[in-house]
Amino acid sequence: MSPATGDDKHRLTALEGLAALSLDALSSVAYGPEAIVIVVVAAGTAGLSYALPVTAAIVLLLIVLVTSYRQVIAAFPGGGGAYAVAGKHLGTMPSLIAAASLFVDYILNAAVGVSAGVEALTSAFPGLYPDRVVLCLVVLALITAANMWGVAESARLFIGPTVVFIVAIAAVIIGGLIRAHPLVPVAHNLPQVTQTVGLLLLLRAFASGCSALTGVEAIANAVPSFRQPRVRRAQHTEMWLGILLGAMLLGIAVLIRKFHATPSPSETVLAELTAASLGRGIAFYAIQLITTVLLALAANTSFGGLPVLASLLARDDFLPHLFSLRADRQVHRYGVGVLAAAAAILLAASGGSTQALIPLFAIGVFVGFSLSQAGMVRHWHEQHSRGWMRRAAINGVGAVLTAVVLAVELLSKFTEGAWLVVIVVPLLVLMFTRVHAAYDRIGAQLQLGRQPPPPRKSSSLVVVPVVGMSRLTAAAISAALSLGDEVVAVYVCYADPEDSDVDAHFRDQWDAWHPNVRLVTLRTAHRSLAPPIVDYVRKTENEDRYHRLVVLIPEVQPDRRWQRILHNQRGFVLDRAIQNGTVNVVICRLHFKLSALARPPDHG
Repeated sequence: MSPATGDDKHRLTALEGLAALSLDALSSVAYGPEAIVIVVVAAGTAGLSYALPVTAAIVLLLIVLVTSYRQVIAAFPGGGGAYAVAGKHLGTMPSLIAAASLFVDYILNAAVGVSAGVEALTSAFPGLYPDRVVLCLVVLALITAANMWGVAESARLFIGPTVVFIVAIAAVIIGGLIRAHPLVPVAHNLPQVTQTVGLLLLLRAFASGCSALTGVEAIANAVPSFRQPRVRRAQHTEMWLGILLGAMLLGIAVLIRKFHATPSPSETVLAELTAASLGRGIAFYAIQLITTVLLALAANTSFGGLPVLASLLARDDFLPHLFSLRADRQVHRYGVGVLAAAAAILLAASGGSTQALIPLFAIGVFVGFSLSQAGMVRHWHEQHSRGWMRRAAINGVGAVLTAVVLAVELLSKFTEGAWLVVIVVPLLVLMFTRVHAAYDRIGAQLQLGRQPPPPRKSSSLVVVPVVGMSRLTAAAISAALSLGDEVVAVYVCYADPEDSDVDAHFRDQWDAWHPNVRLVTLRTAHRSLAPPIVDYVRKTENEDRYHRLVVLIPEVQPDRRWQRILHNQRGFVLDRAIQNGTVNVVICRLHFKLSALARPPDHG
């Protein structure tokens, strides 16, 4: 394959996509299986035996989701995932609900990933615990800076840790499978009182374990971030994510059943299995360290998904258009900035506690899963292509399963904080609709897309504020003469005796220069430049003598950036004052290069 050229070199390969967009899902093996065990262990030893079947059911749902999202990638190469699918096949409101839900989940994922990584660090170094919020914000700032640097550039930073983490989990699984007995005995922390293993308990375990599936949709949301051929690269990335995540989840579940691992207040299930498989040597601490790093870097999935989703919403007029702007290296900086700010607020409000954020986690993504699956059922029905019934059946089963998980998640976590998601999602949808309505009004007023009447020349007056005689004044008057039918220069004179001589001197200079432009002196009792000019412009505007009134504000543009601090901000002050004080005035801030002004004038 030929090397990438142009903007394509700043986009993702399949391996870079796996590192940039899949860390959320891959790192979930550190807490997904444990979430299952925490629920089923309530039924004692009998309940623990159900961890593997529940995990197998989650992997089956993973296969359905991966298969579906591979189809979504092909059907919607512009990205958007659930938002794009729901928008085309279910309608505007379902698509906005999907987008709002994914917004919430992406922000929560960024906050949870950072807080989980920092909590793992403070577990190893308890002295850092009082500074956990500061550490969270520092880690978030580093990840944000990496993403501001560039999409592909940030992904390359994460390839190494991702590969090392996959190899480490594989070593734990293989080491555990080949051992007849654990190297380090696993403590069995079974409850004194057990429950009966019933359908509700299994559903709760299934719903809790499905937190391992967050991030599966991120690749379909970010297809435009991949290099050409984008669809094939994104599909390969989605497939490898499914294979790796499914294998790791099943492997961890087999070891839980083999070693009867249970949650401990001081140690995670993954840590217990690592010690049982590999002992408590260097490998044990290395795996704990890389797990800590991956949990923190899992926040990067949100930085790969949310900015692209925001750009699609902006394209459809549901967010301000600035979210669709891309800087160098294909970075949606406004989306990255909003995500970072929202995640920082959550981290500060929660005190950097993962447990305070977990009840809100994974609910939003299952709204997107359900809508995406339902939309794909309709997609296949409308296409009626070969094998459409089989594909629709797969998506239909996926829609039912994800809807069940969503219902169980909401019911079981509602009083723990999930109610907040139920409030925030409708508020986001309301914001999207209000932005869209505003753009509709603007479009109607501008008559966008309609043929305008023929252009015609109209009379115009150009007002040029001047502060003294200089090459800048001469350049401004020359520019104004080329812009309008009539030009007037306005000069502000303060009502102080010492300024009367200055005014007279300037008038003498003006008359001697003889630019054939009328000079109007505006007298004021206050040492303020803007109010008298605004009053003059407003008065001239009300005279209705000119069809168009232009205020040309000349400004010096220094040759070096640092020299800008040496110049006053008169242009900015006048700009804001005229905007706020007038209605139908064109403001032209004309920047003149200092080096160009210094050259001798061309009289040719």
